[in-house]
Amino acid sequence: MLKIPGRQVNGTSGSTSTKAVILVGGPSRGTRFRPLSLDVPKPLFDVAGHPILWHCLRAVAKVPNIKEVILVGYYDESVFRDFIKDSARELPQIRMQYLREYQALGTAGGLYHFRDVILKGNPNRFFVLNADVCCSFPLTEMLHLFEEKDAEAVILGTRVGNDAASNFGCIVSDAHTKRVLHYVEKPESHISNLINCGVYLFSTETIFPSIKSAIKRRSDRPRMVSYPSSENLDNSFFAEKLEDGEKNEVLRLEQDILSDLADSKQFYVLETKDFWRQIKTAGSAIPANALYLQKAFQSQSEELAPPSANIIPPVFIDRSAEVDPTAKLGPNVSIGPRVVIGPGVRVKEAIVLEDSEIKHDACVLYSIIGWNSRVGAWARVEGTPTPVGSHTTSIIKNGVKVQSITILGKDCGVGDEVRVQNCVCLPNKELKRDVTNEVIM
Repeated sequence: MLKIPGRQVNGTSGSTSTKAVILVGGPSRGTRFRPLSLDVPKPLFDVAGHPILWHCLRAVAKVPNIKEVILVGYYDESVFRDFIKDSARELPQIRMQYLREYQALGTAGGLYHFRDVILKGNPNRFFVLNADVCCSFPLTEMLHLFEEKDAEAVILGTRVGNDAASNFGCIVSDAHTKRVLHYVEKPESHISNLINCGVYLFSTETIFPSIKSAIKRRSDRPRMVSYPSSENLDNSFFAEKLEDGEKNEVLRLEQDILSDLADSKQFYVLETKDFWRQIKTAGSAIPANALYLQKAFQSQSEELAPPSANIIPPVFIDRSAEVDPTAKLGPNVSIGPRVVIGPGVRVKEAIVLEDSEIKHDACVLYSIIGWNSRVGAWARVEGTPTPVGSHTTSIIKNGVKVQSITILGKDCGVGDEVRVQNCVCLPNKELKRDVTNEVIM
């Protein structure tokens, strides 16, 4: 074992303590996940049979000696109450609490606002996970790198195509030492195809002083109301005084903190070769569903339906669902509670949410069927497959950008023999004619 003063590589030292913070966001920022977020907060949307947030939590629970997980966001406190109760039964070794921001403070602002709670018990370091990330969460490997390098921060990175890299935070690193040399959020020109996965491990001694310094730099500048882009409105800041006299800020880790950490010699990147995907839009739930199901299949999860002539793995079927034995499902299909699948139905690359019904001989491909929705006999509800390595589910049809995944919101109906392709349908709509490349409001 590599000996480092005060630390142990295996993460089991009695002198070290680790927590985890999961950033869940809030209702005002979930617009890209509509129409699904109209009925359930994005972190609680089911992907591969479990809420998006559950996949993060399960990964955290596998890290030795993490006893506390803190959810930070600005949803109402009641939103996560049932999830926290259910998680406490499933993972009794983990204490979980939800901390609500009084308004959106940004990823760094929220951490700083609740720093006293995070620092309670004197943890040496803590993970920060964005809830809208789909990956294998190699947290133990991050912890090993953190201890091996005596790091102040470790970021999870992955490689993407050069054309897609500028849509993410880009990392320039030393290939030999894994040290981060430079970090730029969404650069205007190409600097690297190693991107930020939105998963971090921070030393408590470093991150809070870094955020405090960023607050001071901002408060020393003239007050700004907003940036021109509406997407950056939450980068605006307000000068409300904190108890200790500092100005409170809307601050993001990505824009305001990480580039400064890169000036430190103790900021490292763990590059994952495994899958990674953002869950930003409603359509991105379909590739995330496929990735999590494939991971479950590789680990021989007993939750998945056993392969058969009509089950092409991986497929998740809730125990309360009724699936006719002549229906053909898979690959990459999740069937929710109390769903009814009729004879001769074909479902592929899809999520069918609870209390929905798909009648005989219907076909559902590359689609999400909303809660309590109905797909008629011989109907076709389909999207368009996108390249495996693509990080978008938008396609161009007739010169117009459309969603490649067809999404039916809650309580929608598709008539018998009706074809719906590349459409987003808001809740409570009845589709009685063929529709293509439309948003049905």
